[in-house]
Amino acid sequence: MKMNGEYKTQSNWREIQAFLPKEFQFDRDHEPSEEWWPWREHQIHLDCFRNPQAKVKVILFHGVGTNGRQMSTILGRPLFKRGFEAIAIDMPEYGMTRVAPGSLVTYDDWVRAGSDLVDAEFQKDGRPIGLYGLSAGGMLAWHIAARNKKVKGIVGMTFLDQREQQVRDETALNFLMSRIGVPLTHLAAKTPLAALRMPMSLASKMTALVNNKAALQACLKDKTSAGKWVTMKFLSSLTSYRPMVEPEAFDGCPILLTQPEKDTWTPLHLSELFLRRINRVPTKVVMLKNAGHYPIEHPGIEQMCDAVVDFVHSCVITE
Repeated sequence: MKMNGEYKTQSNWREIQAFLPKEFQFDRDHEPSEEWWPWREHQIHLDCFRNPQAKVKVILFHGVGTNGRQMSTILGRPLFKRGFEAIAIDMPEYGMTRVAPGSLVTYDDWVRAGSDLVDAEFQKDGRPIGLYGLSAGGMLAWHIAARNKKVKGIVGMTFLDQREQQVRDETALNFLMSRIGVPLTHLAAKTPLAALRMPMSLASKMTALVNNKAALQACLKDKTSAGKWVTMKFLSSLTSYRPMVEPEAFDGCPILLTQPEKDTWTPLHLSELFLRRINRVPTKVVMLKNAGHYPIEHPGIEQMCDAVVDFVHSCVITE
C-alpha cells in the first residue's frame, strides 16, 4: 500500500544520518522500500529491504528516542548487503506510522503489533525470523519473543526491565521523575488525563541518546523520534508491562546483548539485572568500542553489524 507522508519527503532523518560513517548513509537510489501494514485501525509503516533469496528475516525495533528509519541506516541496509532481509517497523506513535484517530496507544500495543508482524512475515514464506531492538526496543524484542515462539533469536542494545526501581532510577530524567513522576503517570492513566502528553525528553535521559552533541540536537528536533511527545497512558504502560512469562521461565531462543562501551544512558549493569535471570537459553554480551547509546561511532557500529550477522548465522539460520 502506498501513502503520502513517507520518509522520502521527510528531512529529519537525513540530517541525523549525516553524522553516521559514510558507508551507513543512504543516497536516494539506495533507500529502503516503504510499505504500509494495516494493523487493527492503524497504518503501520515498514522500512523494507526485501530479499526473496535470503535465508532469514530480521525485524528491527526502535526505542523511545529513535524510529524505524534510524534502524534502517545503522543496521537494515548493512544486513541487506550481507544477504539478509531486513524490516524496520515504526511502532504506533513513532516515525511515519499513522495512529487511528482517538486511539490511546499503550506499550502493550507495541508488543502485540510486533508479535503480529512476526506472524504476518512468517506466514508469507515460512523463513526463520530474528529480532533486533535498540534501547527500549531490546526489551520490546524480548517481550515479543516471550509471546511468540516463532522468534528464533533476539539481539538487544540493552535489556531494561522497567519494573525494577533501580532501572527507573538510573534511566529516568532524574530521581524526582523516577520516584514521583512514574507513580503519577499510573494515576493519570486511570483518569481523563490519560491522553495528556509530555515530551519523552522530560521523562528520560534523552540527552544521553547519542554522544555527539550536534547529532543529539538533530535527533531532538525530530518529532517522530527523540522529540516525540507521548501520553500518560503510554508512559504508565511502558513502566508496568508484565511479560507473558518471567525471565526465569523463558526458553524461547538465544539472546545477544550488543552493549555500547560509552553508553551513559543504559550502562551494562542495568541489562545484567535482566540477563542474570535468564538461565534456560544461551546469552552472550558483545561490547561495542567507542560507541554511544545510539551507536554512530567507529568501530562500534561496525562491530554491532558483525555481531548481529554472526549471531544470526549461529542460532537462526542453522537451527
